Amino acid sequence: MKAVFDDRQRLHDPQHFMANGKTYPSPEAPERITRLMAGAQAAGCQFQSPEDAGLGPIAAIHSAEYLHFLRTIYPRWQRIPDAGPEVIPNIHPTARTDNYPKSAIGQAGYHQADTACPIGAQTWDAAYWSAQSAITGADLVAGGERAVYVLSRPPGHHAFADLAGGFCFLNNSAIAAERLRAKGLRPAILDVDVHHGNGTQGIFYARDDVLTVSLHADPDRFYPFFWGAAQERGEGRGMGCNLNLPLPRGTDDAGYLTALDTALARIDAFGADAVVVALGLDAHIDDPFKGLAVTTEGFGRIARAICGLGLPLVLVQEGGYVSDALADNLTAFLGGVS
Repeated sequence: MKAVFDDRQRLHDPQHFMANGKTYPSPEAPERITRLMAGAQAAGCQFQSPEDAGLGPIAAIHSAEYLHFLRTIYPRWQRIPDAGPEVIPNIHPTARTDNYPKSAIGQAGYHQADTACPIGAQTWDAAYWSAQSAITGADLVAGGERAVYVLSRPPGHHAFADLAGGFCFLNNSAIAAERLRAKGLRPAILDVDVHHGNGTQGIFYARDDVLTVSLHADPDRFYPFFWGAAQERGEGRGMGCNLNLPLPRGTDDAGYLTALDTALARIDAFGADAVVVALGLDAHIDDPFKGLAVTTEGFGRIARAICGLGLPLVLVQEGGYVSDALADNLTAFLGGVS
């Protein structure tokens, strides 16, 4: 299987992650790349570098205002007296229609949803090449490849059109789906991360040309909390084009696969001719976030079920954090792709 990655994706090295009122080292560390690459290579993947398709495919998903913010906020932040080493917001608007301030502090609050997406000196470069990797993966599938693995890091599915969050800056899965759509395909996004793909849902919520489906731990007591409920079905033209399948904490392989059957039936009914899999491996029983209880063998079964659709796949890496099982989980999943 072909795989795509650019070494500049290692440049983003967040130092802070705040949760429960405490500051921890970020679990979204460059070490993830080393482990994921080993897992992909064990499954027979051959990596190549992405082409540079420019900002156009990224701007097809993200606003120009937001992209300007991501490209310029770090040097602006450093001009603040006694500024910290990373851009981390401490104040947020109550609505997207509130005032858009000139202040770097205010704009950080507007464009960063939480404290889990600190911006450092090289965050933009890493996010840009993560997105370019997803674009190249989509181009390969549009050109006839049956499945391509994209080691996108930093991940993307919590990023909205103008809002970072949850370790994510550019929504790689959404960018890949839009790239497929622009090439004449009818894509569905299947998000199997333990966390709901709230940014992806938000981007396509009023559209009927991309189906979004997410299996995830029930957000009533799990990040991202405010999105991911079963009643969220889309709006306007997009009504019925979003499917959320929230799962009880601790759901095992059998329960997950039952829900996956429902997801795959909806993708089939949508008439999709390509699938972007937002591939989170953090549903594993030993992942640090402890949301679900999928086993390593279970990831292989999930992959084989998805392949039952008979559709080409762009496998875009989302979550899955440093643990002894991370590489094996990816090997199991990719080994199940036929």
